[in-house]
Amino acid sequence: MRCYGLLMTAAAAALLKLTADPRYLGARPGVLAVLHTWTRALLYHPHVHMLVTAGGLRGTDRRWVPSKRAAFLVPGRVLSRLFRAKVRAGLRKAGLFDQVPLAVWRHEWVVHVQHAGTGEKVLDYLARYVFRIALVNSRLERFEDGQVTFRYRDGRTGTMRRCTLDAVAFLGRFLQHVLPQGFSKVRHYGLFSPSRRDLLADAREQLLAASASPPPPAPRSIAPAPVPAPEHSPRCSACGIGVLHVIETLPPGGRSP
Repeated sequence: MRCYGLLMTAAAAALLKLTADPRYLGARPGVLAVLHTWTRALLYHPHVHMLVTAGGLRGTDRRWVPSKRAAFLVPGRVLSRLFRAKVRAGLRKAGLFDQVPLAVWRHEWVVHVQHAGTGEKVLDYLARYVFRIALVNSRLERFEDGQVTFRYRDGRTGTMRRCTLDAVAFLGRFLQHVLPQGFSKVRHYGLFSPSRRDLLADAREQLLAASASPPPPAPRSIAPAPVPAPEHSPRCSACGIGVLHVIETLPPGGRSP
């Protein structure tokens, strides 16, 4: 349980440290975090999904600050290394650092940063794992001769695959995804933290006021003033607007038109 909690708090601390930097955001965003421990093949892969607001509340004047770039919040490589350092410091503090192979700290850690638009699709994706277990009954295909077969979709190819395990191995793979009793797999940080409800109320009020204010009027295109026609200049016989200007009169014959 301590390692799961450390994984989530370290991820949030690294993210909030970068967003506090004026080079990236200079404000406190809202963060929703969900712990996920399995792959589609039920392999053990603890990781944290985080949904972050594209802006935050500035600490000096409590004003809402949007992201400085439309599709960029913080740099992924910097976040990866800061996250690794936070986990390492947390393990040292918990007295668990010696149980981790030293090679772990020599590798680049994977942190995937992606623009999520309005966030609705991410919320729909994360909602599936809030109360769902690692394997639903519909994916179980058969149990024969002491072996269990279930299907899953390969994340890289998108094709449907099947995995057959000995019943004992299957139960072991399944039960490793049962979280400790009392552990909260959904947590809130930044503006979404329960201790920051006053800041969240300020942010909501400012965002609602900005969305309710009418947009500035679009500039109207002004048609150029018509050029006055010279006196006695003939008008176009088709439209009645254009003016015929005589440039040269060609004598008949002598050359083709």
